[in-house]
Amino acid sequence: MQKFDRLTGVAAPMPIVNIDTDMIIPKDYLKTIRRTGLGKGLFAELRYREDGSENPDFVLNKPAYSRAEILVVGDNFGCGSSREHAPWALLDYGIRCVISTSFADIFYNNCFKNGILPVTVTPEQLALLMDDAERGANARISVDLETQEIKGPDGGTIRFDIDPFRKHCLLNGLDDIGLTMEKEESIRGFEARLAGTRPWA
Repeated sequence: MQKFDRLTGVAAPMPIVNIDTDMIIPKDYLKTIRRTGLGKGLFAELRYREDGSENPDFVLNKPAYSRAEILVVGDNFGCGSSREHAPWALLDYGIRCVISTSFADIFYNNCFKNGILPVTVTPEQLALLMDDAERGANARISVDLETQEIKGPDGGTIRFDIDPFRKHCLLNGLDDIGLTMEKEESIRGFEARLAGTRPWA
C-alpha cells in the first residue's frame, strides 16, 4: 500500500450530502476484483451524459479540477453499500484525501486499508475548506498527516484528530497484509516450534 505522509494539491469542492458508494462507483463497474481501471467509473453518473460524453458541469470535468487529489465533500460521505470498489475508484483516479464532517463507518475503514486519508472536520472548518476549494487550481491545500494539520492557500491552519494506530499504518503504508508481514519473524518462529512439538499438525 502506498504511504501517506504529506499531500499538497488541488482540492475539488463537492458540497453534496449523503454521497453513497453507488454514486462513487456505480454497480456496472463491480464486475472486476482488480483495484486498477476503476477511475474511469468514478462518479460516472455525474461525470458522463447519457451518450457517454463528459458532463462539463461536473466539478472533476472542469479544467481547474481535472487533476484534483483532494475532495472536500458534504456530510455522510460513503454511505450506502459496503463496496470496497469505492475507495479503489477514488485511488485509481488519483484522490488521496477526502475531507468531510462525517463518513459512513465501512467506507471510512476501507479508506485506511487502501492508502486514502479520510479527514473529519467541523462544519465551520468544512465551510472554510470548501471556500478554498472553490477558488480553483491556484488555491492548493496541504494535508500533513504527521502534524495532523491542513493548511489553506492563505496560510490558515486546521488541526484534525486521527486514531494513532491508523495514522501509523498510513504513514508506513501498512494494510492488513503489511501488518501481518511485520510479524513474519514471530510467525516463522511459531511455525518452527509447532513443527517440533506437533509434527502432525
